[in-house]
Amino acid sequence: MPEPIIEQETEGLVHGTEGHLMSRAKRGGRTISRKSLIRTGVRGAVILALIPVILTILYLPSFVHPVSTLMLKDLATFSGYDRRWVGIDDIAPVLAHSVIMSEDGQFCSHHGIDFRELKGVVSDAIAGEATRGASTITMQTVKNLYLWQRPFTTLRKVVELPLAVYFDLVVPKRRIMEIYLNIAEWGPGIYGIEAAAQHHFGVAARKLSRRQAALLAVALPNPVARNPGKPSRGLRQLASVIERRAARAGGYVGCLD
Repeated sequence: MPEPIIEQETEGLVHGTEGHLMSRAKRGGRTISRKSLIRTGVRGAVILALIPVILTILYLPSFVHPVSTLMLKDLATFSGYDRRWVGIDDIAPVLAHSVIMSEDGQFCSHHGIDFRELKGVVSDAIAGEATRGASTITMQTVKNLYLWQRPFTTLRKVVELPLAVYFDLVVPKRRIMEIYLNIAEWGPGIYGIEAAAQHHFGVAARKLSRRQAALLAVALPNPVARNPGKPSRGLRQLASVIERRAARAGGYVGCLD
């Protein structure tokens, strides 16, 4: 005997209501999951942003010897590296002077970013011309300490700029230079000026000559291709220019006194 029509309709209504409720629950679950993911992402971004902020303060004392992200990569890949920390007082002053005159002539006067150089780079890029480097020593220091090398270089620069301003605000110039000279790469697996001086010239960092200091300074932009211990003709010519500039650096290096 066929079921009463009213029962069929009631059953359909119940099943339809259950399906609707289940559908809403699923959608709600997806919404909750999406919100949870967003909250987790924001939390992770905040934590990542706080790491360099906190580490910068921890790096203030001279007895703390920071390592770079490249050094950590070498450790992680079991490549190993040579780095021997030395205080800035145990580094030949001419080396720091040469690095400033080669890498960042306004190091003592800017606040982490050389806006004049940066403006020139932006103008060149807009005009479609070849751009020059505008990284300051402070920017290179925060990059080496906290950031990556490649890929996503443009994104890294965006992060690098505010970090450089903060780092310069918190850390004295002498300490910035000391950290930079002890984490800079001077060849495959060679980090810091003491290891570089010993590797390329067989002398301690405090005994570097003007010529040796200039050669080390001009090798910094491309330490893998440029060998200060066996310089090409072009590298020797660049070193001669930096050697002359360092000899009359004067007020450009006053913040290191």
